[in-house]
Amino acid sequence: MKIVTYNVNSLRQRVTQFGSLLKLLNSLEADIICIQETKLSRQDLTADLTTAEGYEAFFSCTRTFEKGRVGYSGVATFCRVNSAFSSNEAALPVAAEEGFTGLLESSKTGDVIAGDFPVELNLVDEDTKNVTRQDIIKVDSEGRCIITDHGHFVLFNIYGPRADPDDKERTRFKYIFYKILQKRWESLFSKGKRVIVVGDFNIAPAALDRSGAGPDFEDNLFRKWMRSLLVKHGGPFVDAFRAKNPSREAYTCWSQCSGAEELNHGSRIDHILIGGPCLHESYQLEDHDILKCHVKECDILSEFKRWKPNSISRWNGGRTVRLEGSDHVPVYIFLQGIPDLPVHSLPSLAARYIPEVRGRQQTIVSLLQKRELQDEKNHCGSLFIGSESSELQNCGSDKPSHAFGLLVEQNRKESRLDVSGDIKKRRSRQGCSQPTLKSFLQKRKLSTDISFNIFDSQVSKANAELDSLGVTEEITAINESRVQKTEVGTNVTVDVSVSQVDRTTTEIDSVNEDNLQEDELEMKSCSQDQEGRQAYCSSEKDRSTTASLEWQRIQQLMQRSIPLCVGHSEPCVKRSVKKPGPNWGRGFYVCARAEGPPSNPEARCNHFQWASRTGKKKKK
Repeated sequence: MKIVTYNVNSLRQRVTQFGSLLKLLNSLEADIICIQETKLSRQDLTADLTTAEGYEAFFSCTRTFEKGRVGYSGVATFCRVNSAFSSNEAALPVAAEEGFTGLLESSKTGDVIAGDFPVELNLVDEDTKNVTRQDIIKVDSEGRCIITDHGHFVLFNIYGPRADPDDKERTRFKYIFYKILQKRWESLFSKGKRVIVVGDFNIAPAALDRSGAGPDFEDNLFRKWMRSLLVKHGGPFVDAFRAKNPSREAYTCWSQCSGAEELNHGSRIDHILIGGPCLHESYQLEDHDILKCHVKECDILSEFKRWKPNSISRWNGGRTVRLEGSDHVPVYIFLQGIPDLPVHSLPSLAARYIPEVRGRQQTIVSLLQKRELQDEKNHCGSLFIGSESSELQNCGSDKPSHAFGLLVEQNRKESRLDVSGDIKKRRSRQGCSQPTLKSFLQKRKLSTDISFNIFDSQVSKANAELDSLGVTEEITAINESRVQKTEVGTNVTVDVSVSQVDRTTTEIDSVNEDNLQEDELEMKSCSQDQEGRQAYCSSEKDRSTTASLEWQRIQQLMQRSIPLCVGHSEPCVKRSVKKPGPNWGRGFYVCARAEGPPSNPEARCNHFQWASRTGKKKKK
């Protein structure tokens, strides 16, 4: 069984990078994939981000509405299985739990990990005696943990909080987070469980895990705490990567803004910890432990690094090239000797059961209301089309306003379509393009068709008026006596109301003259617009050339004003202070090269220079 942990730095971006969620998961080639920093809220859980063929997913999203924390963090565990129901695969969990305090609503209603966790009863030591219930609930509100029970072991997928040394509030939050998490592990170990913890801890435990670490690097509070978890310091866990690679300098995270990947100046903060007895019956013997018996290998997938050996250096123009991918790389562990489980099915916490993904279940009341409304609409619509007035009154006796509203809405839609069609025709006609001979003939043909339509409508209108006067038979007799047949080829002419034909012919001629005048005006306006467009394009090109030359001149002046760094005598790069304080927003210059260890001469030098302030200070 292969387990992978990967901080993706936005699941949506990684799915876009690989083309689909399935391609992203398949690229890791693992049975269980633990993802951190999904940056998804509950409302963002759509099928394209949660569902992939052959995988079952479990999500934990942030629930806080604090400034800067909305849509932040988030973890997800994907399990590759052949069947989600009646399966004996160890990759399919028998239980799952969101968070680790046991206080979330999802933990109380779903399939929880074996054994309740009485978190309030355990908070009685010196480290956490001042922690309130509200602090505990807040720990689980940022979506930083998913627990899955795979029978032979319990898997923790965590995303540890980051805290600057000067930020006391976040430092306290981080301390409470790890202390309560440690108590959850101790509770499981006391029940004889095996525990595997994977994820982004945001902690580099030793100097070997940080490039260019100083002499007091290991004195940090959280680094001391993490080392205390390891077996060689009396703890229950084994750092799987360090156990398999005791002296190797390898990192899993690099700073995005300083180009630290280029010189491999990073930190190893993504870990896999494993603890508990092995699966053999004679596990109490000295030569049996979970690392020797079941961990075949543990390593870092360096091929997922953003910066490649053929990438452009930052000081040779590469600063403007955006590197695609996460600022972390995956870490994997390969377990052997993991047997199958008894037949079990998917836990209820799975993503396929989330209402935002599968949709909310429809109630019987809402279903009947929609059916009744649809039947009434169909019944009233049929009466409007071809029914007698008595039936129409019967339909409107119950809800006349509803039936009338349906008719009004239908007419409104039809009129809207007609208006939109007229607008499109008008716009296309105003968009002046060079007319062709074919389009000219089509217009002439269209005008002739319109003329004949006018003639037909006028004839039918005259016949209707005669029918209303009751003299149709007399006119028919007179017309039959006035019909003259002349054989010219195969043509037959019929004299029908000569005065009516003369009047219609006059109207046809007037329509044709109007069309000719309109076509001439349209062609004239097109030629004028083309001349104006050519003149505009030439002036626009001149303005663009002038602006480009002016911008080049400004860039040259800026280059002269940029200072050179002390270490390499190269132009510096300007940055601004983002930390709150008296210098917030103030600009400064630093070396433009990539960040690296101090021993590397190709790395960034220590040059620092404040940018000159412009403008007058406001008077108080």
